[in-house]
Amino acid sequence: MPVSSKAQAGELHLQFQLGDDRYALPAQEVVEVLPLRRLKQVPEAPAWVAGVFEHRGRVTPVIDLSRRVLGRPALPRSSTRVVLVRFDPQLGERSPVLGLILEQATDTLRLPAEAFKASGLEASQPGYLGPLQRAARGMIQRIEVGGLLDDEMRALLFQPPAQG
Repeated sequence: MPVSSKAQAGELHLQFQLGDDRYALPAQEVVEVLPLRRLKQVPEAPAWVAGVFEHRGRVTPVIDLSRRVLGRPALPRSSTRVVLVRFDPQLGERSPVLGLILEQATDTLRLPAEAFKASGLEASQPGYLGPLQRAARGMIQRIEVGGLLDDEMRALLFQPPAQG
């Protein structure tokens, strides 16, 4: 069976920036890309938890990845988006949805899975930083959505529905 040109070019990713560096999210984990919006704060949450909003009848938590990684809030530009992702890709459509505030989240690109390589620094890096790939405009690193929140933050942001 011949391999399609799309498959040869690689998997589709949403590209975004954190500071001067480029990152990518696998498009299969992206549910929707929305404009930046007003959020309700989550009291006593870490500063990088931007808040929550109601989306399609569900309360959706949002984290500011710039604040989490760089220690400063995302810049409120026209290219800054709230990107909804499936927090647990193994659950597929049943996965909880998490919002990520991402800067310059307006382009997609195809990246071959086999071209992603370990950085060699994995032991000292947070679990959300995935492998690297050299692309036309320099290095790009994949974000592993499942590694963004530890168990305590999952419990805070994804409380089970009340039993009644």
